[in-house]
Amino acid sequence: MTLRWTRDGLDAGSDGVLALPLNLLDNLLRGVGQVMFQNNSYTGVLFVAGIACNSWVLALAVVLGAGAGTLVAAWLGAKRDLLRSGMFGFNGALVALAVLVFLTPSALTWACALLAAACASILMAALLVHQPRLPALTAPFVITTLCVFLAAARLGRLEPSGLLPTAELPQTATVEGVVTLTTLIHGVFTGVGQVFFQNSICSGLLFVAALLVASPRAAVMALTGSLLGLLVAWAMGAAEPAIRAGMYGYNSALVALALACVFLRRSPAGYAYALLAAGITPFVAAATTAALAPLGMPALTLPFVLVAWLFLRAAPAFTRVQVQ
Repeated sequence: MTLRWTRDGLDAGSDGVLALPLNLLDNLLRGVGQVMFQNNSYTGVLFVAGIACNSWVLALAVVLGAGAGTLVAAWLGAKRDLLRSGMFGFNGALVALAVLVFLTPSALTWACALLAAACASILMAALLVHQPRLPALTAPFVITTLCVFLAAARLGRLEPSGLLPTAELPQTATVEGVVTLTTLIHGVFTGVGQVFFQNSICSGLLFVAALLVASPRAAVMALTGSLLGLLVAWAMGAAEPAIRAGMYGYNSALVALALACVFLRRSPAGYAYALLAAGITPFVAAATTAALAPLGMPALTLPFVLVAWLFLRAAPAFTRVQVQ
């Protein structure tokens, strides 16, 4: 077996007893890294560490979810390059994580989490085939997870953990709390942390470090998107606890990452376009949260998906914005 460490992960070759499990582990960690568009297994390790510093149970859920999604896709014969880059792991990782966050952990919950993670890979494949011009992003995660949560309302053995929103009609919001510099600093890093549902500045710092390992530009755009999201939310009168918890930062961080670092070519206009999208995202986040409130469902990364799809579909109409 030829074991080689590359700048973005592990290459165990194709010979030897350990080659298959080591390559699978590398693919799995790349899947975790792809949650923030990083085809890098070192980034994946740091993402898992960032979650583990807050909850080892949730870290395990991410690893197993990515594994379930990757293994099912491999068993069904998915393309090798997609498996290698973790494209069938990241939605499964998020699905398993969300199920364990919002539903009370039990043997049945774990089984449902892994089954849903595997199903997310099927949905990922469907979107890759039928929408080749529009990236799937985290749409498989959003659709699969909301289906699980809605089903749990009719399945008595899947119990909510208490973090799902209370079903109610949207009410008129009021300005709550005083936003300070501490709020902003905390909110910027928890905004990055909330990509993995971690309301922890320690997790956010490790996630930023993970992005730095793969791409300093990605780390800068994630922080910039998170900051922009919370500043817009603050200006519009969002509640201070929500700003501090990063609830208006994570979708904006993902939008900035996706557009500026993955799908658009580098240019001043491209960066401005990405930041415009990130600035609009808090409005979409507030709107989707209000729309889902009567169902008692969280918005998850739906605002990111909607904004990124809109701006990517519109990009070809603008000569100064070029799609990769």
